[in-house]
Amino acid sequence: MIIAIDSRAFRSLLLAALVTKPVASHAQSAIITLPDVSQRARSTQRIGLTDITIDYHRPAVAGRKIFGALQPYGEVWRAGANYNTTIEVTDSVAVEGHPLPRGIYGLHMIPNASSWIIIFSKNATSWGSFTYDSTEDALRVVVKPQTISPQDILTYEFDEPRAKSVVLTMRWERVAVPIRIDVDVPRLVAANLRNQLRGRVQTEWQAWEEAANYLLENGLSSDEALRYANQSIQIEDRFENEITKSRALAALQRTAEARTVQTKALSLGTQAQVYTFTRTLQRLGQQAAAMEIFRSDVQRDPNSVYGHLEATRLAVAAHDFDKAIKECAAALAIAPPDLKSAVDAILSQLKQGVDINR
Repeated sequence: MIIAIDSRAFRSLLLAALVTKPVASHAQSAIITLPDVSQRARSTQRIGLTDITIDYHRPAVAGRKIFGALQPYGEVWRAGANYNTTIEVTDSVAVEGHPLPRGIYGLHMIPNASSWIIIFSKNATSWGSFTYDSTEDALRVVVKPQTISPQDILTYEFDEPRAKSVVLTMRWERVAVPIRIDVDVPRLVAANLRNQLRGRVQTEWQAWEEAANYLLENGLSSDEALRYANQSIQIEDRFENEITKSRALAALQRTAEARTVQTKALSLGTQAQVYTFTRTLQRLGQQAAAMEIFRSDVQRDPNSVYGHLEATRLAVAAHDFDKAIKECAAALAIAPPDLKSAVDAILSQLKQGVDINR
């Protein structure tokens, strides 16, 4: 007897027998490319110069009970649908405080009611977790799940991005699973800068000066920063790189040399450059050094916009707000259009008695 079976029904029955836990009632072909029921998604977050990319397929709850039912507690789950959910980090990172080298990893999870195990596998090319092998683990960490409002479609999101960290969160059904990832940004950027400075930018003064500044601002090698500053000066001697050199010398406790170089730098800079640099000193809490430079530089041209602004800040430091308001009003009267709003904001603060030097 010949049994007639609709071809689409036959394909669904066959694939259902081959693949356990199907994510939908109709299956996809293992032979040809058809649209995925659980659509593929990819999301990337950059922290510093490090890219973190999650690549996954997005199943739907579709009225089912997922965790603790369709996906039993205590069993390895594919963390998505179809092929491995993968995570790629372009530099070494720390996951929940544990080191993870750069690379592409298969992401698996073991759900439980009060804690989840997150697994980073060196095998990132499998179909789901059906061939998962614990001997291929690169890292396992334990995290605490959170209860959320219903989420029908599985989603990975990068939450709480900071200068050196981010939280990768899986959300599905009524569960959120946050995974903290930390990046040693200054160290990695310093290494990256060394490589960049071997390229075409090595002929530009600004590249060396910016690299030196980065090292100093992040408390990295002052010796290396000094070498970079000297290289920048060798290409073109300027206010910017001389100031950076003086900062590197100061960081190395070579105080007399730092003062000499700073004096040279101030002679090379415009009044605007000196004012901007001195404001940086103030933001770093170096008020005494800033006032010393303001007192010297204001003599260059006391009737310029920046001369009046320097006099304004000196008056505030002396607690003479009447004089500060007068000087700031004079600066506002001659300020170019691109500075007027900033100077006006300073004047408004002074009228309210705000110490603008803090």
